[in-house]
Amino acid sequence: MTLRVHGTCAPGFEGVREEFERNFTERGDLGAAVAVSLGGELVVDLWGGDADRTGTRPWERDTLAHVYSTTKGMTALCAHLLVDRGELDLDAPVARYWPEFARAGKADIPVRWLLSHRSGLIAPGEPMEAGAVYDWEKVTEALAATRPWWKPGTAQGYHAVTFGFLVGELVRRVSGVSPGSFLRTEVTGPLGADVFVGTPASEHGRCADMAPPVPATGGTSSSRRAFGDSPEPPVGGITEHPLAPVTLAMRYLPLGDVNGAPYRSAEIPATNGHATARGLAAVYAELAGGGLLSADALERLRTPQSTADEPDLVLRAGTPLAETWSWGLGYMLNQFGQAGPNPRAFGHGGLGGSYAFADPENGIGYAYTMNRMGAGTSGEDLRSIHLVGALYKGLRDRG
Repeated sequence: MTLRVHGTCAPGFEGVREEFERNFTERGDLGAAVAVSLGGELVVDLWGGDADRTGTRPWERDTLAHVYSTTKGMTALCAHLLVDRGELDLDAPVARYWPEFARAGKADIPVRWLLSHRSGLIAPGEPMEAGAVYDWEKVTEALAATRPWWKPGTAQGYHAVTFGFLVGELVRRVSGVSPGSFLRTEVTGPLGADVFVGTPASEHGRCADMAPPVPATGGTSSSRRAFGDSPEPPVGGITEHPLAPVTLAMRYLPLGDVNGAPYRSAEIPATNGHATARGLAAVYAELAGGGLLSADALERLRTPQSTADEPDLVLRAGTPLAETWSWGLGYMLNQFGQAGPNPRAFGHGGLGGSYAFADPENGIGYAYTMNRMGAGTSGEDLRSIHLVGALYKGLRDRG
């Protein structure tokens, strides 16, 4: 393999480039990019490899990657902008803004439970046919009619796909436009950031094709561990269901072909963002610098919404949150150091390895995107872990 890595690193951050190259030579990357903004300066902007599985299309500076749940951080940001403007109340019932949501025992669910994966709506009440995920009205109507899978507010359970429709419908009801349009108009457009939820057909030619993981040589993959080994959901209204919680969520609302035009063009605000690393880093850098949200809003969104001894009913099903992911309001909290040494850093990662975060105390916006699905998920992917480690080593060495 001929290694093709392009871009720049500021003096002191050469270690990030070294680890980025090792991601290709030692950790299985196909095509990828990493970007870091420090105090408003782009100190790392690297890309390389291939945008397709045949090696005929090189990864370019403007290649868009499908980032799965890294999208959730962008959708959460839309909601927080509305909260900051006084147009959305975190403690108000969702039904104040979305009256149909009050059905099936959901009248009292507050907005914050949608953002913190505590509403119990990990899937529609009945399986939806292939392609339904592209029909916004059909999905949101199904969720409005669904009885929660456990008593809302009593436990956290990762809303893998439904998070985007639930939070996104609130954004739509309050702002009058779709979440993807709101993001583009209010955030990414003004920043000149290449981040889309609902990628225009004119941009599809820039999209990298996702590729499956390199087969494991044995043992249990970290993605399997991350999503739970239990064959049965452990508690609440999902106890009797024959599918494990994440499997249930994906089978009840299947995504379809993630490399296809219908998927890329749709708005699925939990999972189908397409972005450059530079675009994601720009958004998180703006958050880190206080340019998008007030200081009070930044404190709110990174305040834990669950206690350490609670179980997550979906990720590593039944495991206490001290051993799995803990959420603020729409964001993963940095409890394992996947976003460096600052415990106050926050962000979101996606299935397969993409990851982006803000570290306000150090003025950092970071993003890693790729098209080779890794064995891990979100911020636990070793490719990003090594890049982040090199970043903070460079920061320490610079004093």
